[in-house]
Amino acid sequence: MAIEKTYSMIKPNAVAAGHVGEIITRFERSELSIERIELAALTPEQVKLGYEEHEGKPFYPPLIEFMLSGPVVKMVISGENAVARCREIMGATDPEKAEPGTIRADFGTSVRENAIHGSDSPESAAREISIYFG
Repeated sequence: MAIEKTYSMIKPNAVAAGHVGEIITRFERSELSIERIELAALTPEQVKLGYEEHEGKPFYPPLIEFMLSGPVVKMVISGENAVARCREIMGATDPEKAEPGTIRADFGTSVRENAIHGSDSPESAAREISIYFG
């Protein structure tokens, strides 16, 4: 099994609702390691770079506004197959389609406000870690 690093970010709605501790615990219980963690307000530049593949889509402006609406918790998570394991713990993007017991099923309220972001590949993880942690 390959040891990977991935990027995950607890979104403003989950931070505001007080779900940070439970979300972090779910990753740690899965034998993943949180190598770096930071509570931060994102800059517009970071958010635009992080979501640039969606620029021009109708949901892009509200997504940018939402991601700038409050602090987030940025994390670098590592472990065996960290990308796939984190995505499994997070659940489907749409909380209504996410499996019960996943982060998005338990704490997400909509596709945009689904509580957490996670990289979808090792390449995306490297890119997102550089955007959000420099």
